[in-house]
Amino acid sequence: MQTVLVAGGAGFIGSHLCKKLLSEKYKVICVDNLITGNKNNLNDILNNENFTFLEKDITKNFQEDSKLDYIFHLASPASPNKKSPRSYINHPLETLLANSLGTYNLLELAKETSAKFLYASSSEIYGDPKISPQKEDYYGNVNPNGVRSVYDEGKRFGEAITASYVRKGSLDARIIRIFNTYGPFMQADDGRVVSNFINQAILNKPITVYGDGAQTRSFCYVDDMVEGLMLAMFSDKTKGEVINLGSPNERKISELATIIKAITNSRSDIVFEDLPEDDPKVRKPDISKAEKLIGWRPKINIEQGIRNTVEYFKGISI
Repeated sequence: MQTVLVAGGAGFIGSHLCKKLLSEKYKVICVDNLITGNKNNLNDILNNENFTFLEKDITKNFQEDSKLDYIFHLASPASPNKKSPRSYINHPLETLLANSLGTYNLLELAKETSAKFLYASSSEIYGDPKISPQKEDYYGNVNPNGVRSVYDEGKRFGEAITASYVRKGSLDARIIRIFNTYGPFMQADDGRVVSNFINQAILNKPITVYGDGAQTRSFCYVDDMVEGLMLAMFSDKTKGEVINLGSPNERKISELATIIKAITNSRSDIVFEDLPEDDPKVRKPDISKAEKLIGWRPKINIEQGIRNTVEYFKGISI
């Protein structure tokens, strides 16, 4: 049985990945310091004999004695909402260190154990893009010292150091740029747009849209994202590659608010607030490379995905 280490495995995407790996008969070691992750996301697998949870910080002299076959690095705060206690705005140094020193530590571990490595980067490395859709060869338009830079530049550094290990010929690694992802086990207080809108709609509170709502995002359901991450890791064609994963179905934020209001039968009004600093105006991936290399394309449409996510949120305390 092959062993997989998932850094950030108690987070939203990471917890789904751990469960899917177990279902595919891998042994899973989950590492998370729980700054933004939640151990409750793992309740249904904590007693699985092939699962190990380690509450550790990958930036603090992290070592693992097990023989590893694969390492997924998903460890980083990811929400930009300053009102959320889980956001990278409120954990700036932790975010920078997770994507720099933490990445270095995991790359060294992969080198020592001859494990294949996947670095979970982000569409945020494109910043406020001047082209759309965004292809992997686009360098981006990023403010290097703005309020969002701790995440944007942290991810860009993580890509740079991962690519350096590949160029040295010492590591089988790939870089995956994750676009907006949503689904069950999102944290209710993570400050992301889908969770915010669903919470507000369920409680019939005003749905707060930043700016005029004309800015766009492309929303990928978490099951599709996990499938893409696993295909990218386990493919023989992805060493050294940078690959976008996300939905090419671009939606306005105001449209998302309307969809969620309709699905929840909410009485909420849609209200508008000031746009945060450096908030991207467009975000849409070109996924032609993922389609060609690993045969991946998302299958679950936003209406079905939102219905699944709403049912989850209705079942938890908000």
